[in-house]
Amino acid sequence: MPTLTNEMMREIILEHYSHPQNKMTPSNEYESVHMSSDNCIDDINVYVKINDNVIEDCLWDGVACAISTASTDIMCDLVKGLDKDKALYIIENYLKMIHEEPYDESCLSEANAFQNTSKQAARIRCATIGFNGLKELIDNEKK
Repeated sequence: MPTLTNEMMREIILEHYSHPQNKMTPSNEYESVHMSSDNCIDDINVYVKINDNVIEDCLWDGVACAISTASTDIMCDLVKGLDKDKALYIIENYLKMIHEEPYDESCLSEANAFQNTSKQAARIRCATIGFNGLKELIDNEKK
């Protein structure tokens, strides 16, 4: 992915906020986790359907700010069709990026739009709520 300008990052976030492709409540064949935030409106459910160690589908629904909506929607796109270990690798690198640690940007695609989130500490929870929810679901599924 080319180096993202601030304008490109805003466009990616705004597009996923305005037109989330993965925002819906699925059938009961999905595992889910409820996630909320004390300092924002974020109150979402993350849904995942895993079959033979592969994430067949990932969705979310609820009320969320622009950052949470966009980051969670992008996350769903990133992990569909991947095995759990690859999905966890993406989650791990995304969280490293958010916390300004060395990370593999090549696996994050549009999620790189959140690379400046750490400069707004109040937005870190917003940017990670969906990723933390999916990590919890995958970790619980591994048990």
